[in-house]
Amino acid sequence: MKKLVKGIILSILVVASNTSALAAEKATKEEAVALVKKAVTYIQVNGREKAFVEFNKPTGQFHDRELYIIVLDTNGVALAHPNSRIVGKSLLNVKDVDGRSPVVDYISVANQRGGGWIDYKWPNPASGKIESKSTYVEKVNDFIIGCGIYK
Repeated sequence: MKKLVKGIILSILVVASNTSALAAEKATKEEAVALVKKAVTYIQVNGREKAFVEFNKPTGQFHDRELYIIVLDTNGVALAHPNSRIVGKSLLNVKDVDGRSPVVDYISVANQRGGGWIDYKWPNPASGKIESKSTYVEKVNDFIIGCGIYK
């Protein structure tokens, strides 16, 4: 399990490494919500399979600075993520520095309210430090779509 957690954190650093030059321009909450809404529309227009392929691209229309789309099933398994090593894996046991599982919180908020913001602490690939992060999630059909920002 430790190997999986280390792999996930490393992969997040790799995914975001393309954006380090833009690190000074942090994404906003409004941009994260807009990217989730764009992803929902993309699924509705193009279907789930084509959408997930697009979301999995580490560069492309669903990746901007630290913003990218993640899709989980309601059991915490990654269905789409720009790091292919994460896709198909359960992320329930991945914890932040305070021992919280953001994915458990994503599922809870999505199931209870249909969506919302989750706050936690996560390594920021641009700074190399643990920082406060907020992820916006929405429940769509039988999965959860999310996009996060560093505060």
